[in-house]
Amino acid sequence: MQCPLLYRFRVIDKLPEKPSAAATRGTLVHAVLERLFDHPAAERTAPVAKALVPGQWDRLLQAKPELAELFPEGDEGAGLARWLTEAEALVERWFTLEDPTRLEPVEREFFVETELESGLRLRGIIDRVDVAPSGEVRIVDYKTGKAPRPEYAEGALFQMKFYALVVWRLKQVVPRRLQLVYLGSGDVLTYDPVVADLERVERKLHALWEAISEATETGDWRPRPTKLCGWCDHQAVCPEFGGTPPAYPLVITPRPGADRPAGS
Repeated sequence: MQCPLLYRFRVIDKLPEKPSAAATRGTLVHAVLERLFDHPAAERTAPVAKALVPGQWDRLLQAKPELAELFPEGDEGAGLARWLTEAEALVERWFTLEDPTRLEPVEREFFVETELESGLRLRGIIDRVDVAPSGEVRIVDYKTGKAPRPEYAEGALFQMKFYALVVWRLKQVVPRRLQLVYLGSGDVLTYDPVVADLERVERKLHALWEAISEATETGDWRPRPTKLCGWCDHQAVCPEFGGTPPAYPLVITPRPGADRPAGS
């Protein structure tokens, strides 16, 4: 949880957020790569994939008409044209990293859900699942940004280990490989998990859920400033920017001893 207060704004207060061009481009590229596998292997070429971009953008726009606000009407479509060209470039770069003519995913945009023995429910959507003839499982996730520096790779891999944990608990199979494909920089980050990795992730998730449960009961959601704050939609109601959060919508349960004098 990068910022507890942001979690509150999104999950509890459900404050609206403006669509961003970068996030929407990521959604578009994901849709194109998913749909490409509808074609026979021999037709999975870069030109075919790039040709899918306009149609998938139209589908996104039909589902969310507000996305049209991302592009000003006064530039005669120049902004949208540049944005679509950038999306096409990301799609084309993928072909330098993987060969879709040799891939037959068993799952695409795969929704997974499981419940741990503790009752904690986990769910997520995996971009692609490949299974080798030997039965080994590979989980693949596409990222339209750039690969993190090595010292920050662990944070990026946590999401993949989360997926691996869900698959392990759901299918009783530890994925052989986790693969992050960074289209923004043309890098591929891989990790081969073992059971001990997934057990550590499970313990971390339990600790995180306990912290979320306590904050939910007490209403004590604090901001955690980072460089990402500059892109946050909720600066107007964030104390770090001089704002005041909206009234807490849930009943607050005081923690034991919260009203005791210090040292008592």
